[in-house]
Amino acid sequence: MKLISWNVNGLRAAMGKGFMDVFSALDADVFCLQETKLQQGQISLDLPGYHQYWNYAEKKGYSGTATFSKMPALSVTYGLGVEEFDHEGRVITLEYPGFYFLTVYTPNSQDGLARLPYRMAWEDAFLHYIKSLDEKKPVVVCGDLNVAHREIDIKNPKSNERSAGFTWEERDKMTALLDSGFTDTFRYFHPDAAGAYSWWSYRFHARENNAGWRIDYFLVSDRLREKLTGACIHPEIFGSDHCPVELTMEG
Repeated sequence: MKLISWNVNGLRAAMGKGFMDVFSALDADVFCLQETKLQQGQISLDLPGYHQYWNYAEKKGYSGTATFSKMPALSVTYGLGVEEFDHEGRVITLEYPGFYFLTVYTPNSQDGLARLPYRMAWEDAFLHYIKSLDEKKPVVVCGDLNVAHREIDIKNPKSNERSAGFTWEERDKMTALLDSGFTDTFRYFHPDAAGAYSWWSYRFHARENNAGWRIDYFLVSDRLREKLTGACIHPEIFGSDHCPVELTMEG
């Protein structure tokens, strides 16, 4: 089973940059998007063989997630079930026979860390949510988690210590999530891989110089480790300031 996650930074823009070619070439069993920046009815995708699940933000041109799956879900849930966090289209949960599958677009703490308190509350709610699912069956989480967890996950750690996405507060929340029974699949297969990033600023020729951050992830319940067969990042694929990330596992 091949799983793909990609923050497209605006799906309509990505469509003009070869999105459908990438979608077809990767031929994933489940393909997840973050930051679709769409309202319902603004785009219609012809994806034969895929079931489409969309979660739109109430605010126009903002946030939003989608999941395209060859397998029909037993059930689908949008959001966390928490009023404070469910207006921005950030979470889709699909239930399959053997596991729950989530795509998530974690809130950014923003310039000056203006939204860090909101982010910290979100982290607690999200962890509670996935742990409650994990009590029923294993969980696979993918998406833009908006945090570079360790220094190896960012090109310039020292100069970014108080930057959104690399604060100790955000990194500690990621550590707590993993310590609660989840595995960072890329690091499971590539524990010491440096220079492996999934996002680059559009400024300062960052992608050209590979001055990036690894903020897009596949996480799984620890007990799914034996089913994992590979994890990789696709920096060769353009069309967004993020690139797709991939997980393969036994179905």
